[in-house]
Amino acid sequence: MKLGKVEFCHLLQIIALFLCLSGMNQAEPSRSRSKPYFQSGRTRTKRSWVWNQFFVLEEYMGTDPLYVGKLHSDVDKGDGSIKYILSGEGASSIFIIDENTGDIHATKRLDREEQAYYTLRAQALDRLTNKPVEPESEFVIKIQDINDNEPKFLDGPYTAGVPEMSPVGTSVVQVTATDADDPTYGNSARVVYSILQGQPYFSVEPKTGVIKTALPNMDREAKDQYLLVIQAKDMVGQNGGLSGTTSVTVTLTDVNDNPPRFPRRSYQYNVPESLPVTSVVARIKAADADVGPNAEMEYKIVDGDGLGVFKISVDKDTQEGIITIQKELDFEAKTSYTLRIEAANMHVDPRFLSLGPFNDMTTVKIIVEDVDEPPMFTSRLYSMVVSEAAKVGTIIGTVAAHDPDASNSPKIANEKHTDPKHNSQGALFHCIVGFFSENPAQIGRGYVAITILDINDNAPEFAMEYETTVCENAQPGQVIQKISAIDKDDPPNGHQFYFSLTAEAANNHNFTLQDNKDNTATVLTRRNGFRRQEQSVFYLPIFIVDSGSPSLSSTNTLTIRVCDCDADGIAQTCNAEAYILPAGLSTGALIAILACVLTLLVLVLLIVTMRRRKKEPLIFDEERDIRENIVRYDDEGGGEEDTEAFDMAALRNLNIIRDTKTRRDVTPEIQFLSRPTFKSIPDNVIFREFIWERLKEADVDPCAPPYDSLQTYAFEGNGSVAESLSSLDSISSNSDQNYDYLSDWGPRFKRLADMYGTGPDCLYS
Repeated sequence: MKLGKVEFCHLLQIIALFLCLSGMNQAEPSRSRSKPYFQSGRTRTKRSWVWNQFFVLEEYMGTDPLYVGKLHSDVDKGDGSIKYILSGEGASSIFIIDENTGDIHATKRLDREEQAYYTLRAQALDRLTNKPVEPESEFVIKIQDINDNEPKFLDGPYTAGVPEMSPVGTSVVQVTATDADDPTYGNSARVVYSILQGQPYFSVEPKTGVIKTALPNMDREAKDQYLLVIQAKDMVGQNGGLSGTTSVTVTLTDVNDNPPRFPRRSYQYNVPESLPVTSVVARIKAADADVGPNAEMEYKIVDGDGLGVFKISVDKDTQEGIITIQKELDFEAKTSYTLRIEAANMHVDPRFLSLGPFNDMTTVKIIVEDVDEPPMFTSRLYSMVVSEAAKVGTIIGTVAAHDPDASNSPKIANEKHTDPKHNSQGALFHCIVGFFSENPAQIGRGYVAITILDINDNAPEFAMEYETTVCENAQPGQVIQKISAIDKDDPPNGHQFYFSLTAEAANNHNFTLQDNKDNTATVLTRRNGFRRQEQSVFYLPIFIVDSGSPSLSSTNTLTIRVCDCDADGIAQTCNAEAYILPAGLSTGALIAILACVLTLLVLVLLIVTMRRRKKEPLIFDEERDIRENIVRYDDEGGGEEDTEAFDMAALRNLNIIRDTKTRRDVTPEIQFLSRPTFKSIPDNVIFREFIWERLKEADVDPCAPPYDSLQTYAFEGNGSVAESLSSLDSISSNSDQNYDYLSDWGPRFKRLADMYGTGPDCLYS
């Protein structure tokens, strides 16, 4: 009958407990007065008390405290006068002692893998005085191991590799399992290995865990990976032992055991004769079941009539043989080629030479196809020279072209829509074409570089327009200007210019010319005492000759102005007008100035337009009253004397022009004709005329009160007893209402009483 794991553990605990109790009973305490020491028989002796080393079985599953052992002192007479106490690791929490008998019990389940032993101290005290009757003694409680831990593969799962075709017994990998149980006690930690999955290809050593091959000639191309399951079991593999498993993935690595083989014994490819050199003609590949370096191969042409025309190389990524053209193909010369190509492994393993040979041969036939080729010039680029003085129709050189496919000669012409291109050396490039009338689409192109040879056809001239000055106090021999010349020609040996004064100027008494022999010349004074009043400008003709063949010459004029100079010789005033050196402005600067002027004009026009369109408000704003002084008041009981004054500045302007005036009032406006402009007359006459004009305006307007300006009153709302001021009739209206009572209200309402009371028809007659 087989026992379960739990039942077996309980059985082992009972057996171990029985052995411990038997050992304790056999080792009864013996008196000794020697110093404390541990004997080889695992017995500890201390003065006045003796006991064996205690053992406790781990993983105790009982409900009662587990008896560990007994402490006893020879001082104890058994009358209860001695009290035992316990201290140290786990005292009171794990281990307890009966203070009367000295019996020690374990109150918790212990695990040897967590702590293998505990060190405690025991002491015997007099119960009455609580003083030690024996010195304190130290002892050890060791945890007795049971088989409660299965083996574990700490490094699993494993991966390993072994070469294919390996012989039997080739080591693959070693697996290791560990058991946490006590290796010094029993067989709890003694592990053996076995293979559960992976037969018959692999085996494992029971004691070492080394995995080896078990079958010969395992082929990677047939199966390249295997999954093994390895078991480790303690108790030397006996029944009831605990076990653990791990997986091992074994990969067969490649060896060069397969030679390359072409799928076909011959190949044929067609290529046009116009295919450029280095173009790919074909790709061929020999099959090799191996991988990596073992599948690397090389190709070579070993025979055939195309050895110099074609070549073959290998593509490192695909291991294909690439056939390319080395020379131009010509259908008219040869229509086909035959190549004998070999493929061979680069890394051959001598162990597998018997599986060879590790190379293979195939035949490649290349058919050249005819194409309609364009005409070809005898040279891709022609170089020619011509003098710039050559006449129209002069022959510069000749070009030639031929057709590889026909015997007739092609026509040659300049290519249309192309212009000559100048390079830095002055050469002209022309593109010429050759074509046949039978097939104008086939065009061959060639290029002609024509170099224009220079002749001396340009006379030298001043490098710039020279205009210089001479001071009135200049001394004889003083340098006033250095001049140079330019020439558009390009002589082979460079320019050489000669300077001199013209014949008519050679004997002048004012200036002389000195040739510096470096294509420059210096103008000097011959005398002093120049006077602007006598002559302000001199014109000096200078003769310049180049070194061409034939030589050319020109006469250039130097303008010299007489100026008044300061002490440093700097010109201050020249001629009757100030002498201003020419200063040029760039086009960009002129455009910028013009843009600024236009912008300013637009802004001015915009401001003027806005001012003309601006209208005066119908009623003057109190904050913008144009009078010089105003008396404002919020008194509603009547007004004071009118204190508004006229604009005195406008009245005093003798040249003021009177515009058409319109009265602004709550009544409709009445337009008046503009009055003539005042002339310059005395101020008092102006004032008198102005006042009379205003009086006349008030007289002809029967509906307007005699005020000089519009009065603004605050709106008081509706419902007033006196109603609003707009309800008052004009003094000239035919109203039957009587306002004589206003004169009874006092001086503050005198103005209203005069306006609306019964009295003269006009206040200002």
